[in-house]
Amino acid sequence: MSVINFIVNEILSKPALLVGLMALIGLIALKKSFSEVLSGTLKTIIGFLILIAGANLVIGTLSPLGDLIQAVFKLHGVVPTNEAIVALALQSFGKQVAAIMALGFVFNLVFAWITPAKYVFLTGHHLLYLATVLAVVIGTAGIKGANQIIIGAVMLGTIATVMPALVHPFTKRVTNDAGFALGHLNTLGYITSALVGKWIGKGSKSTEEIEISEKWNFLKEPIVTTSTVMIIIYVLLAILAGPSVLNKYSSGGNYIMYALMEGLTFGASIAIIIYGVRMILGEIVPAFQGIALKIIPNAIPALDCPTVFPYAPTAVIVGFLSSVVGGIIGMFLMGPLGLALIIPGMIPHFFDGGTAGVYGNATGGRRGAVLGAFVNGLLITILPALLLAYMGTLGLANTTFGDTDFCWSGIIGGLISKMGVAGAYIGTIIFAVILLGLASYVTIKLNQSK
Repeated sequence: MSVINFIVNEILSKPALLVGLMALIGLIALKKSFSEVLSGTLKTIIGFLILIAGANLVIGTLSPLGDLIQAVFKLHGVVPTNEAIVALALQSFGKQVAAIMALGFVFNLVFAWITPAKYVFLTGHHLLYLATVLAVVIGTAGIKGANQIIIGAVMLGTIATVMPALVHPFTKRVTNDAGFALGHLNTLGYITSALVGKWIGKGSKSTEEIEISEKWNFLKEPIVTTSTVMIIIYVLLAILAGPSVLNKYSSGGNYIMYALMEGLTFGASIAIIIYGVRMILGEIVPAFQGIALKIIPNAIPALDCPTVFPYAPTAVIVGFLSSVVGGIIGMFLMGPLGLALIIPGMIPHFFDGGTAGVYGNATGGRRGAVLGAFVNGLLITILPALLLAYMGTLGLANTTFGDTDFCWSGIIGGLISKMGVAGAYIGTIIFAVILLGLASYVTIKLNQSK
């Protein structure tokens, strides 16, 4: 367990090191010089650290925004926050999570090797979150020990291979086939958003083609647009909520000026993310040619969702705001549906909603970005409420998982595990065969369409 814990905690759970390790292996496989290997590996790691710094900056600005929204709309209930629920779950399921994550990544590599779905999932923290939800729902159903680990690992490896494959037809459209896949486990939301865009967005112009009057010419810069929109939202909510909400953040300073600075910081964080993404892609895609040539033929890296932000920065903000609206409307549906009240969490709505906006825009322009992300907001409100029933005592916490794939996989994992050990093994094998078969079919059809 100490070896497994080291691999999980010091490598797999740290995306920068995991992706850097893959870049290192790929560059060595390509027989690059020592200088090229060192440079490519370090640039990949540094690029990811820049991306993570930007993401953490976004998360920091979203915390006061969430408090402002709850204060203005008088909301109280369960707030989906992956980081919070994982921290609680690891207190009881730490060893099982570590083992499921490590073995599950091995299954991902094996499935990528033996099936046409050649996707290697490199978003380490999402592997950790998925391992956590699976450990919880399987353990809560009464399956413990080695059986819990094996069943969870097979499910994790399957999902990590399949979900990038199922969304990849749309990812290629988003990125103009830039050589990487999406490895972020709100994939059901992104597929749904892309399909909504395809159904209702015919003739709708891209969010990136919004016509702006000459006097508003400064808004043609995505970072300027993002900062302007977020400043307006922060300051308006701060005025409506009053100074008391922001006192714990502003250290006694003027709360309006604090809100103004948070809007500007949000814009700066997006600029940092975009720079980090460009740095990563400049190194990891060529390095993966080595893995594809020597280790896993035609391997494709599946990367975190901010990697698609530079392709439609305006759609990110449109998607974020539309997803929040969907979350608020979904929240009011909880009572009639007899479900727990799920309050919109700003972190999942930004990253999931923003990415859903990019995918909806790719297939349906502005209408696709707005309505696709809106549906995503409904999904990441209703599905977390349904998952609570399978989480045992953790279902009574004031937080839960916030992304669609954690929720549907947790529900299915919980249902399978209630069939007993033998039934769970049979159910897991059927689950893996069906999903890997579907991913293989989608990949083959996609390759044939080239």
